[in-house]
Amino acid sequence: MTFMKSVTQFESFDFNGYFKSVTRADIQNSLNRDHLQSYDLLNLLSDQAQDFLEEMAQKARKITRQYFGKTIGLYAPMYISDYCTNHCTYCGFNCTTDFKRSKLSLEEIEQEAKVIADMGIRHILVLTGEAPAKTPMSYLEDMIQILKKYFSSIALEMFPMEEGDYRNLKKAGADSLTIYQEVYDQKIYKEVHPKGKKADYQYRLLTPERGAKAGFRAVNIGTLFGLGDPRSEAFMTGLHAKYLEQEFPDVEVSLSLPRMTKAAGGIEPKNVLTDISFVQFMLAWRMYMPRLGITISTRESAAFRDKLIHLGATRYSAGSKTDVGGYALKADNATVQFEVTDTRSVEDITAMIRQNGYQPVFKDWEIF
Repeated sequence: MTFMKSVTQFESFDFNGYFKSVTRADIQNSLNRDHLQSYDLLNLLSDQAQDFLEEMAQKARKITRQYFGKTIGLYAPMYISDYCTNHCTYCGFNCTTDFKRSKLSLEEIEQEAKVIADMGIRHILVLTGEAPAKTPMSYLEDMIQILKKYFSSIALEMFPMEEGDYRNLKKAGADSLTIYQEVYDQKIYKEVHPKGKKADYQYRLLTPERGAKAGFRAVNIGTLFGLGDPRSEAFMTGLHAKYLEQEFPDVEVSLSLPRMTKAAGGIEPKNVLTDISFVQFMLAWRMYMPRLGITISTRESAAFRDKLIHLGATRYSAGSKTDVGGYALKADNATVQFEVTDTRSVEDITAMIRQNGYQPVFKDWEIF
């Protein structure tokens, strides 16, 4: 069985009708449960549940401390290529966007790695555009060999691959996979991915499973808030994470909440996710999946990220650059995938975490 069956099951589900029908008693009953079912997640994602945010926050905080303690893991993204063959209408790397593309040489990758490691970062997330011909397997394997010298954990966020390819990258030294479905609504998915390999909805949907089967220790997924209806997207994302956790109990499953901003050549967000809804979704996911990792990127403002530490977040990016070679090469007028909002240094974010009574964790995994 794959998650596609669940997608089909909810394809004609009346999300708006259900959310409007939720009562205060329904929400309270869901809050009182120790083990939440899918309808409980729906209840906690409803508009009415925003009246219960304080109770949700208290329970989410308690659950998070029970499973994760008062810790925040830190990582940094590293872009090694912005070549892309897809036509995603919301992305600055869209193949129709006219800008000078670049790909790091192995020597430049090492320069970037040194700068990031000198910041104290030990968990790295490597990103590319989706152009396999520009970043073939041999290049990726060589890249991993370099990064192993500097980082204890290497996560990949790039084009979907076959299980055998993921096995090769795991053997080389990568240990984690990040892959966003972008939007679970199939109609909207088709509209915003009109051409290219990414237009294949099902192939992308099943990518986390291929990564888990290949032996990655951790898988991070998410929806890009701003494309589909936020509440139904939050539900499908939670359902997907739950499925992965049940099918692959040895895999660490995490969710991210990237909020769409207008990129160069991209469309405007159609469904803006408010700060209150952002917090509500985090809290609902935490109660639905107590062991779930929740990643907060530098898309969010410094002030907002500071508050999220107490509400269930477990992992923060720090000192982020979202352009190719952004750490060591610092090219003028570089095209970024998204704008960084929290521009604080790793040192500043570490200090903020400690000031909030939490422990910053730079390393919780070792490549063998």
